[in-house]
Amino acid sequence: MMDTSRPVHPSPAPLPLALTMGEPAGIGGEIAVGAWQALRGSGPVFFLIDDAERLAGAPVRRIEAPEQAAAVFATALPVLHRPLARPTVPGRLDPANAPAVIAAIDEAVALALAGRAAGVVTNPIQKSALYAAGFAHPGHTEYLFALAGAGPAPVMLLACPELRVVPVTIHEPLRQAIARLTPALIVEVARLTAAGLRQDFGIAAPRLAIAGLNPHAGEDGTLGTEDRDIVAPAVATLRAEGIDARGPIPPDTMFTAKARPGYDVAIGLYHDQALIPIKTLDVAGGVNVTLGLRIVRTSPDHGTALDIAGTGQADPGSLIAAIRLAAEIAANRRRLEVDNQAGHLAERPAEPRNAAR
Repeated sequence: MMDTSRPVHPSPAPLPLALTMGEPAGIGGEIAVGAWQALRGSGPVFFLIDDAERLAGAPVRRIEAPEQAAAVFATALPVLHRPLARPTVPGRLDPANAPAVIAAIDEAVALALAGRAAGVVTNPIQKSALYAAGFAHPGHTEYLFALAGAGPAPVMLLACPELRVVPVTIHEPLRQAIARLTPALIVEVARLTAAGLRQDFGIAAPRLAIAGLNPHAGEDGTLGTEDRDIVAPAVATLRAEGIDARGPIPPDTMFTAKARPGYDVAIGLYHDQALIPIKTLDVAGGVNVTLGLRIVRTSPDHGTALDIAGTGQADPGSLIAAIRLAAEIAANRRRLEVDNQAGHLAERPAEPRNAAR
């Protein structure tokens, strides 16, 4: 029987997602059109922050605000028109357009922070083209953290249906990355990862597999002491805190089909240790997620593909997956917020009634 003791309010329609233009000379515009063609009937709804004049292959509707996106999404790609300084040529970088690329990221983040977009999906950027415009960050992840960070550091998680991975160190030379490894750094990344899996993926008790650094995870120090002296103490600290962490695990076996069901995320110690397995498994469907932000952010797990831009070969699969995952994460955050609010209200003591006069 339906509970009629409380009024039932319809759930508000989900907010649209903000999609940035990315590098204009790359494949961002093409895959945005492809994503709209695939999602126009089912959603999630998104709008593109881009120069509407450069988009081809789909009907485009210029909108003045994100709130207009849902009404036109089924029939046209909604675009917040932001003109580029110069016309684009596929595959040919033009530093004059770099400020518009950065501005699109800034606007998308601002709209998400203001509660006018459910989250941000970023098309790939070409960092070398942005440096002349004052872009001083190693990558998208670090820049977004500067705009909307909510913790001690950003965490880059990559996900596909078969695997989730997190690198402890990201965009830095391998020699420097290994030199930076400490138990404290591994613990920090693992804590943020566990919190992100609970908040964004709805996993109540995440299982973390932490890779070793050396062959066979060091073989008790005979093949290097880092696993014994750095990784093992980090795992012990995490387990003492109640986090289900295992490791150091030999990295040559932890990504096999038999091993993957045993954990919810694999934590690699450097960029390629984490990214090579997931790109091998699903380079077309992988999604980059930034944990530790006040907003939802995903992106396709590939670059600008300047070599195929404008040729019709671009595959929108990873962008489609990124849009869908961003919507799922936004929904998980909404549910968590509602549950927390309900729990808070349930814990409040009943207010005393006024005594009869």
